[in-house]
Amino acid sequence: MIDISNLTFSYPGQPPLFEHFSLSIDRGDLWSIIGPSGCGKSTFLYFLTRLIKPDGGSIMIDGEISRRPRPQTGLVLQDLGLLPWSTVEKNVGLGLKIRKFYGPDGLHAPSGSKLDQQAGQQIVDDWLHRLGIADLKDKYPSQMSRGQRQRTALARTLALSPDLLLLDEPFSALDDPTRKDLQDLIIELNRERDLTCLTVTHNIEEAVFMGRQILILSRSTNRIPEVVVNPSATDFNHEYFQAMCDGIRTKLEHPA
Repeated sequence: MIDISNLTFSYPGQPPLFEHFSLSIDRGDLWSIIGPSGCGKSTFLYFLTRLIKPDGGSIMIDGEISRRPRPQTGLVLQDLGLLPWSTVEKNVGLGLKIRKFYGPDGLHAPSGSKLDQQAGQQIVDDWLHRLGIADLKDKYPSQMSRGQRQRTALARTLALSPDLLLLDEPFSALDDPTRKDLQDLIIELNRERDLTCLTVTHNIEEAVFMGRQILILSRSTNRIPEVVVNPSATDFNHEYFQAMCDGIRTKLEHPA
């Protein structure tokens, strides 16, 4: 699904965040990415969306070299990016509306048959119900809780049927029950749709829960990926869950 080869990048005037960094991620994998502030967690996701261009190296996604944003990649940002003047329903349908404008050109929208208005509305309605926000469809972001806005942002992204879902600390401002509910939803979608998911987080327990593979980034230049295989992912009650958390905490507190 994703093949990263010799990735190199630095912000102007700063030491390299990545240097000759290579990593492969299989389709349907569930990854989490953790590390100290400033280590390049969000930057790593932006490479995959092509919102940031690396200084060197290559990124191949689904067999093609990544040179521009691809329509099958979904990104959910921490600040959500909802349009404050649009209702929940219109926010969820925004991506489909943009795709209708361009048509199935393979660049702005996946190539294939054109989606008619009725089919698009059905997709929006389905995700409104799946995310539990159908009764809020006429409300505006300012009229909703943080958790409801997060559900809206997820619905907007999932309505586009991504095969790669990138989540940049999406649950950091949520209460525990809402966070757990949305974490479970992402895991369900990963299983149902063979959806490749990468979640950036600063929370150790979340990293262990959301990642069958955990990529640990360092504040110093990242060259050789430190990847922890995690048998206790998706199960807080797994016998090794706490041991995995303790191990990740040790690696973060005492980097190699």
